[in-house]
Amino acid sequence: MKKIVLPFLFLSSLLFSEEVIPLAVTTFKVGEHVSHLKGREFIVVSVRERGSDGRFYAIDREGIVWWSGAIASGADDFKTPSGIYTVKYKKRYYMSRAYPSSDGVNNMDWSIFFTNQGHALHQGSTDWMSHGCIHIDPKEIQTLYRWASPGMPVVITRKSYMPFARKDLLRFNIR
Repeated sequence: MKKIVLPFLFLSSLLFSEEVIPLAVTTFKVGEHVSHLKGREFIVVSVRERGSDGRFYAIDREGIVWWSGAIASGADDFKTPSGIYTVKYKKRYYMSRAYPSSDGVNNMDWSIFFTNQGHALHQGSTDWMSHGCIHIDPKEIQTLYRWASPGMPVVITRKSYMPFARKDLLRFNIR
């Protein structure tokens, strides 16, 4: 698998096997490389698995975690890929092509796509595991959707990010 390495960010369309380890608020280890996101706005998702948080985090250019909320990620047979990606595009109204809703109602509204394979952060129940996407509560996803922009890094980790976010979240009274 070929990786394109830039000084501050790893860009890849698919890094299923790459474990991402948070080292600091804006620093992540991916395989043998360290990626620094200082000075960039980005999203971290600590998937809902043992040893991780089951939360998303929005981080601004100063490295301040200003928003966070619960998520649901991929079920065992549909694990959300870990890695550092970028927002590919956003879609306000969307129906999954791979897993369409039988009632014809959009099931991926407020989608923020981060892989070419269709993985996205989108509105969904945080009580039910997904087919690989990141479900975010309807009250939370709209703010994240408006803030996110194409090219913005999206970090997916199976490790806890809360130790780096706790101080900021307490300051903003986010639980």
